[in-house]
Amino acid sequence: MIETHDLTKQFHDFLAVDEVNLSVDAGQILAILGQNGAGKTTTVRMLTALLTPTSGWAKVAGYDVVKNGHDVRSSVGVLTEQHGLYMRMTAIEYLDFFGQVYSLSASARKARSEHLLQYFGLTEASKRRIGEYSKGMRQKLALARAMMHDPGVLLLDEPTSAMDPESARLVRDEIARLKSSQRTIVICSHNLTEVEALADKIAIIYRGRILMQGSLEELKHNVLGAPEYEIKFSDTWDAGGLELPKDVEMLSRTATSFKVRVERPQESNPLILKALSAKSASVMAFQEEPRTLEQVYLKVMAEAKGRENVQ
Repeated sequence: MIETHDLTKQFHDFLAVDEVNLSVDAGQILAILGQNGAGKTTTVRMLTALLTPTSGWAKVAGYDVVKNGHDVRSSVGVLTEQHGLYMRMTAIEYLDFFGQVYSLSASARKARSEHLLQYFGLTEASKRRIGEYSKGMRQKLALARAMMHDPGVLLLDEPTSAMDPESARLVRDEIARLKSSQRTIVICSHNLTEVEALADKIAIIYRGRILMQGSLEELKHNVLGAPEYEIKFSDTWDAGGLELPKDVEMLSRTATSFKVRVERPQESNPLILKALSAKSASVMAFQEEPRTLEQVYLKVMAEAKGRENVQ
């Protein structure tokens, strides 16, 4: 589990992270979205006890990042944007070295290294120097290192960066598997499609402050408003006299379709279908208009920048 309260980091007169409040339970994935320099990396460094907060506090796996820094670092696996790979080592030497750092026995290091190298498709290259690896291979090895000690908390910065589609899918599948085994996972990513597929909670950060956070559906509703639906009919139909639930707003109408905005879809959509059936409407399709995380993110960022311009 990860929990922060008013977590703040100031470098001289630069406020890098400003009163960040986060809560991520075991078995949850939190994605932190933001521009470069928004405060994502500084936040992660505080969560790994590599940077001391200026004020506020954070607990990771039950340990305070200031008082119990060693325990925090032993409980987390970290994938940073700068991997810190040792180019003269082979992959097997590299993973064995970090297994020693985490005090794994020789047999545990061997078993864990072989498993991770096989899983990420690096077994055949395991005795080659890392300096000969492609960017994608280095990314996979860095992720294997983060998982070497089987940590309960994972902090991943751009986990599928530079990977081919097959390798990226493998990593996404592994992240989902780790979530199902009750790990706490934080992802910093610019891949919004990936975040949509993986994250239980999303936080958008700008100039060190969390602008908004919640589930994808909560963000869509709060930023874009209630969902909209298009209802299509197999032939022309007159909607005159149709009584819709109170929370349903008619947006547009043609002879063969109409669009509505629905505040409480789970309650109202069955009532809409019931009303249409009572009017003998031949419904061919009832589908939600697609709304993406990209739309949410761009609108939140535009509003934040707009407020700055006004000030």
